[in-house]
Parts: sequence; structure tokens; C-alpha cells
Amino acid sequence: MSSALHLARPTSPRFRAFTPRDLDGLLQRVSLTDDQRLALRAVSSVLPFRTNTYVIDELIDWSAVPDDPIFRLTFPQAGMLPAPDVRRMADLLLKDASRAEIQRAAHEIRMKLNPHPSGQLDANVPVHEGRRLTGLQHKYPETVLIFPRQGQTCHAYCTYCFRWPQFVGEADLRIATDDIATTSAYLRAHPEVTSTLITGGDPLVMSTEVLRRYVEPLLEIDTVRSIRIGTKSLAFWPYRFTTDRDADDLLRLFEKVVASGRHLALMAHFTHPQELRPQVVRDAMRRVRGTGAVIRCQGPLVAGINDSAEAWAELWDVTTTLGAVPYYQFVERDTGPQGYFGVPLARGHQIFRDAYARVSGLARTVRGPVMSAMPGKVCVDGVAEIAGEKVFVLHLIQARDPELVDRPFFAAYDEGATWFTDLKPAFGLSRFLPGLDVG
Repeated sequence: MSSALHLARPTSPRFRAFTPRDLDGLLQRVSLTDDQRLALRAVSSVLPFRTNTYVIDELIDWSAVPDDPIFRLTFPQAGMLPAPDVRRMADLLLKDASRAEIQRAAHEIRMKLNPHPSGQLDANVPVHEGRRLTGLQHKYPETVLIFPRQGQTCHAYCTYCFRWPQFVGEADLRIATDDIATTSAYLRAHPEVTSTLITGGDPLVMSTEVLRRYVEPLLEIDTVRSIRIGTKSLAFWPYRFTTDRDADDLLRLFEKVVASGRHLALMAHFTHPQELRPQVVRDAMRRVRGTGAVIRCQGPLVAGINDSAEAWAELWDVTTTLGAVPYYQFVERDTGPQGYFGVPLARGHQIFRDAYARVSGLARTVRGPVMSAMPGKVCVDGVAEIAGEKVFVLHLIQARDPELVDRPFFAAYDEGATWFTDLKPAFGLSRFLPGLDVG
């Protein structure tokens, strides 16, 4: 880049993060009682809280708080924990308990919240030369997830995040690696792996120089044909692609990946159409697409934030208009505050269907509602009546056992079910499919 162009470049806004110690000050913007503020502080001492200036100033409509969807998306809510646990933490805060006492209580509560669902710390961890690679996940034969150690935070945290254990400061719950050489060796030893997903946290909190250390070795492995980067930065800090100090270097790295002949996908996490309205987001998406990378958009269905067909139809329509590809609508995973944010599968499918019917064929690349459950990605295709029984119709989009992929199966209809393990096989059977057991 010429010095003239460099000098003409707009100044990047300064990134500033806000953490639990800033929570009381931020909440001065809204009318809450002392007890309400204490409850939110109690939740933030168990589950992670982090936001930033862009979210605060550009995304949240403070006149609509506490119902504003981005406020609910990024600020703790009292209902995220069972009431007895909120009271326990609030009492400790009121009596100015020691840090060690607060941490012990928080740990006990976290352990009741299923911190690592779907076999993340046992069934998904690969082994290379007798050593467990705890910073990788290998659930499906062709895909490996890589968790760079320097990328295990985000520009802001989503309240419903299923990866919340990454951010609570407990080393035993964290998935991370900086062993790039062993990661490469594992991929070379497993030529069935054709796709990698660099994830977190958010890899794009890292500088481009650090991200390059993880990406460039993948370009030397012929069997790796696609590279994905999971990120919320387009929604929560779009300046990463426009005016950050190394934004241009990041885009050049993207161009290098595409020039290598590989598919590069930015797996962008958008939760609500409000995240797409600022012009800087659209500028960022245009710049990413200009490198040849594809933006694929996904997010979960979350009670109180985006649980309406109108929200999803707008989200899919706008992302398609901006040249991105609607990819997955996920079901809130069985961890953390699922009891607060989860939407029953029956209602979730109705929302999906109503939104799907409102968008053009270009946006109907989206799949959902999808549960990332222990066996794989279980899609709720609909509700039907078969042989006089009302059932859910389901199939696996992706599975640990490839033989199970795309085979329809049926679960007894349950209006209150929110997760795969809540379901029972239809027609009095003992299993959904051969090889696909209950639970």
C-alpha cells in the first residue's frame, strides 16, 4: 500500500472492552433497583460478561432497555441462573466475601451447567502418537476444529454462548493450543481431514501476524481443501476489517488462502438484524468478499432475542442482499443458561418455517433448526402425523458415524422438548435408527 493511501485511510476507533468491574457503571444508563443490579452482578460472577464501545454506542438502543435485543444479547439477565444460585452469589457479594470464596461458589454452580456438552472433553479430543491434543476437536471424519490459545476471547460475549467455559478463567474447562507443529502433524497423519475450522472464542481478536502462524501451515497440507474461521467480529467489531491497524494485512492473508486454491469461509455469527444495520458492517462484509472469501452466516434461535419469524426473515434477507450465504439456524445448546434462552423444538421449527416461507430461494440455503448434539447435527425437518401418531421428523446433517447422515427418523412429538436428549423414538421403538440410540 502506498504511503499516500495509508495516510488517507480513516482513523480506527479505539477498542475498549468492558468487564464485570464496569457493569455497575454501564447499568447507570437504565432504571434498575439496587436488587436488580445486584442480581446482574451475581450472574456476571458465574457466567462471563464482556462488551465494548461499539456494542454500547452503536448497537444497543438504550431507550428500549431492558427489552432491546442487543442488550439482552450482551448483558447478564437475572434468569440466566436458577434463583437459589443467584441468591447465593448475591449474598457473597453483599458480605464482601473473599475472592477465593466467590470463586469456589461460582465453580460449584458452573459444574451444574454442563460446561462441555457433546463430548467436547472426551469423545471429540484426538490423539496423536499417544498424546491427547486438547486444543483440537475432531468430531466428524473430514473436519478438525482448532482453538488457537491467543484467540480464546471475543470482542464481546453473547449471554447465551455455549462456549462460556472458555471465558471464566478456569484452566481445566478451557480448550486451547499453541502447538502448531503437532496440529500440522496430526492433519498430515489424517488425510481424511479436508476441512479445518479455526475457532474460539474468536480467532479475529488475534493480530494478523499471530493468525498467520496458524493459517499458513495449513496451506502446506495438500489434503486440507477448505479453511473456515469462526467469528462474531463482523457483528461486534467490524473495524477489524476496515480501519484496524492491520485490517489490510488481514485481507491480504485472506487473499493468500484463496490464491492457494482453497475455499476460505468466514463463518460469521449474526444473531439479530440490528447487528447488520450500521454502515461499517456492510463495508466490512464488502471488503471480506473482495478477497474471494465467502461469508456464511449462522446463529442460534434464542428466547427473548430473536425468537420471531420476522427477525429471522430479515436476517436471512439482508445477509443475502449483502452477498453472504445463510448457513445454519442452531438450537440453543444444552449448556449454561439454556433453561433461560432455549426455545422448544416445536415452536422453533414453526419460527424457522414461517421465516423460510418469507424469503427468496437465494436465502433458502439455510438449514435448521439444528441441534449440535452428541451424535451430530440433528435437523428438525417438521412435524407430521404418521400411522395416527404425531411425530417430529428429523435427520442428521452431519454425524460421528457417516452411515447415519441424511437418514430420516422419527421422534414422538413433545411440545416441551428443547433438546435431542428430551426426545424419545416414535412408534414405541427402543432406538431412533440402528446405531442411533436414545440419549
